[in-house]
Amino acid sequence: MAAAPLTMPTRQARLARAAVAALFLTNGAVFFNIVPRYPQIKAELGVNNAVFGTALAGCSIGALLAGLLAGAAIRRFGSARVAAFGIVMTTVVTLAIPFVPNWIAFGGALFVVGALDAVVDVAQNAHGLRVQRLYQRSILNSLHGVWSIGAVLGGLMGSAAAGLHLPLAVHLGISATLFSIVAVVAYRFLLPGTEDAERPAEAQDLAAAADGHPHASPASPASASSASPASPAPQAGRRSFTGQAVRMLAALGVLAACGALVEDAGASWGALYLSGLHADAATAGLAVVVFQIAMTVGRLTGDRVVDRFGQRTVARAGGVLAAAGMGAALAAPSVATALAGFALAGLGVATLIPAAMHTADELPGLPPGTGLTIVSWLLRGGFLLSPLLVGFVADLSSLRVGLLSVVLAGTVTIVLARALVNRTRVAA
Repeated sequence: MAAAPLTMPTRQARLARAAVAALFLTNGAVFFNIVPRYPQIKAELGVNNAVFGTALAGCSIGALLAGLLAGAAIRRFGSARVAAFGIVMTTVVTLAIPFVPNWIAFGGALFVVGALDAVVDVAQNAHGLRVQRLYQRSILNSLHGVWSIGAVLGGLMGSAAAGLHLPLAVHLGISATLFSIVAVVAYRFLLPGTEDAERPAEAQDLAAAADGHPHASPASPASASSASPASPAPQAGRRSFTGQAVRMLAALGVLAACGALVEDAGASWGALYLSGLHADAATAGLAVVVFQIAMTVGRLTGDRVVDRFGQRTVARAGGVLAAAGMGAALAAPSVATALAGFALAGLGVATLIPAAMHTADELPGLPPGTGLTIVSWLLRGGFLLSPLLVGFVADLSSLRVGLLSVVLAGTVTIVLARALVNRTRVAA
């Protein structure tokens, strides 16, 4: 596909990019402040791996139940408001975690965190894609890279707090205050207007027709089709596209779920796995840090790599890297090889979720945010299945065997990467 000519972004676009990047950073930092404290929380609750994994699944269950509401929330309130103030609400809920009396209450707190995060995630990606259209080139990988920077920042904060034996309530109170302020300030600089304001007129007409508003502009293909109800060709084409869209969304959802499964393996089980290798609390917390650092590097460089080689090739190569890297680390377990394995897994899946989201958002004939919402909801299945699967297998055998799920996810990615859009620049 021919590349669109590059244009200099306006000041408004640059400010909006900085603001949405701040939201991505904050979203990553809030949750990953908690992750390095998992060994402490698990010990205080006095539960085994399977029960702790079940509690962690509360986050994914909340995300699955609330995720499909994201599109409606965005259309009602706008992606800017949903993303910014959703982050503030999430920080408030995290303050309940230090006071949970049992694993059920812990799972309940994570349920609410997951529900809010699912909606915020779709909203910030929807707004990032609005800014990307103004830039007329890919910037979504870099935004996800900033999210990873936030995750590294949160992981370092959590690891430092664990190493210093800072009370969990004090630690999360500092995190909530800091990142709520960032989100509120960023809101002032996000893009105004409707969610499809930056789309070409033809795409707006198609989205309006799909959203139940058939009165598109007379020149658009959507209005031409609706003006000729007796013509069988457009209806046949629509039926054909519907079947194709379902298959595409399913494949993209599985791809995104593979990325989520690998991310969750690093986040939920990395510190526990290193603890089992006799690492101290601060070192064990570095599992999620090295994972996120590698993912950050992959995402910050991902736009240029994808521009050169295409999304399919990059995703396939990443699947090989994640499967081979983690497989080798599990075959020769030690603190050093485990850290290297998590780093290679993070680098391997760095561009996978942004690629799936971009492809879903480009599917024609859907209301604004619909494709993105569906794929984001399906990827939450990876976050739901990962702690349950890994925890169950860990209790039956060992956590080392449970982490073979990362190898499986990398293999599936290699197979399904053909579903991704292989173009590399946003059309004008």
